[in-house]
Amino acid sequence: MHPEIAELMSTQRGLVLRRQVLKAGVTQECIGRLVRMGEWVVVRRGVYTTSPRWSSLDEHRGQPLLRAWAASLNMSQSHVLSHESAALAHGMQIVHPRPMLVHVTRFGVRGCRTRHGVCHHLAPFESEQIEFIEGVATFDKARTAVDIARSHGQKGLRYGLVACDSAMRAGVTREVLEQTVLPMRNWPNVKVARESVALADPGSEGAGESLTRMLVLQLGMGEVETQFGIRDGTREAWCDLRVGRHLIEFDGRIKYQRQGEGGVARGDAAEVLWKEKQRQDWLCGFGLGMSRVTWDELMPSRWKLTQARVAREMTASQRRYGADIGDLEAYVIRDPRLRR
Repeated sequence: MHPEIAELMSTQRGLVLRRQVLKAGVTQECIGRLVRMGEWVVVRRGVYTTSPRWSSLDEHRGQPLLRAWAASLNMSQSHVLSHESAALAHGMQIVHPRPMLVHVTRFGVRGCRTRHGVCHHLAPFESEQIEFIEGVATFDKARTAVDIARSHGQKGLRYGLVACDSAMRAGVTREVLEQTVLPMRNWPNVKVARESVALADPGSEGAGESLTRMLVLQLGMGEVETQFGIRDGTREAWCDLRVGRHLIEFDGRIKYQRQGEGGVARGDAAEVLWKEKQRQDWLCGFGLGMSRVTWDELMPSRWKLTQARVAREMTASQRRYGADIGDLEAYVIRDPRLRR
């Protein structure tokens, strides 16, 4: 590789612009040949990276983030990376919309418009809300979370709650989130942002758990507790959610996939399933019911059906065991759970 181009890529997050390549003396024909031979990848029009760099990135987070950085690198106007693009830069958990656009907030732009896969926003902000990640101006986690909540209309709670939960897990306080929403009094969909902040809970450890909690909250069948733990001297278990004497668990696929395959399992799927059955049997032995929810069941097309099933199971537990857990006081863990 041309030394000047290699130097540029090393300082630009693995990216290089067409105009930079041409300036270094590489012809357009050579660029085309590098792309055809698979040595370079077109991240977006006029921006390239190497194939090893691109293939090393996760398609759900790493590659969309590199596209956002490529758009930022190619922009001549002053801007700040925002919304889902900023969330990816921060490593926040989010619900990925379709299509996954690049989002920037620009100075002097009127309204919101989308061109070539980039959504340009105009909104006031404070300089204190800007952080630099990999040298790119990016909104902080609090501003990012509430912007995501506002940007999806009246159905934005699905996106906003996940983002606000993620921000709180990363150390953002509810007070900071509230202060971030405060100046947005007359902004579009600010009510969704306020609701997302009010319902946020750092106890949900991922997007699936956040959406499961949202599903249960909408049922209005009792107070929802996150990270409910029990121990009896022989073993200890933590559950995602508890309402009365009913437990609700989010089952993600990564729980059953080996670590080398992108999951967290330390054994094969059969062994993990057997241990999970033993765990559930032990928990239910305390007179507790349980519901399990998968990612597919949290999709909008199945949301109501899943709610109906969980409501039936919660009602059955209440009829059988009641709602009070006073008899479990000696077993309930009151200390906060240490983060995984």
